[in-house]
Amino acid sequence: MIDVDPHISQHFDTELHEIRTMVLAMGGLVEEQIANAIQALQTGDSALAREIISRDYEVNNYEVHIEEECIGILARQQPAAGDLRLVMTIIKTVADLERMGDKAAKIADMALAMGHGLRSASPAFLRDIDGMAKYALDMLRRAMDALARADAEAAIEVAKGDEMLNQEYRSAMRRLITYMLEDPRILTQAIDVLFIAKAIERIGDHARNICENVIYLAKGKNVRHLPIEHVAESLQRE
Repeated sequence: MIDVDPHISQHFDTELHEIRTMVLAMGGLVEEQIANAIQALQTGDSALAREIISRDYEVNNYEVHIEEECIGILARQQPAAGDLRLVMTIIKTVADLERMGDKAAKIADMALAMGHGLRSASPAFLRDIDGMAKYALDMLRRAMDALARADAEAAIEVAKGDEMLNQEYRSAMRRLITYMLEDPRILTQAIDVLFIAKAIERIGDHARNICENVIYLAKGKNVRHLPIEHVAESLQRE
């Protein structure tokens, strides 16, 4: 669990524990939504796709509730130092998780639009989406684990993987364009797959954002917009 020092106020400790528990639960729900969206896409399971879309409100409710609790803590407790960083980290993290949930719903929408999903698509399409999705989900799991342990070093390692996912997306895009040029009949299908690949690539971006939040929580350093290699070198010199 996210490690914080005990406080004089037992109620404050309880509040912090509750928001930590909620954000990790939200992460678990978002991970489930993404995994199910990919499954619905691959299998053409329209019932599963509709369930994902209908459960998007649960992700949104988590964001609203956690944000309200954090604002309440800021107003009542006026936290400082590590406690303030924890609350701010959670506010930023739930925003990224909510956007990941939106991407899962978007993929489910695409699964419905594609009918039989990727079962009827080119095997090459399936390979690109399947590989990218597994990588993005792994980034999310490891990012949430780093958050739970306030582990900056683990967060850096996860963040480094974002560039690999970006490379996979660029490679998939080049292949899809090649397929479209070779066979214009698959144009619509290829464009659909391209939008799905972009959604998965964005999930990786949000996982990286969570990792940057973890580094801020653990080290007190705002590393947004900095190359991850520079961040790693900076922390090693400390």
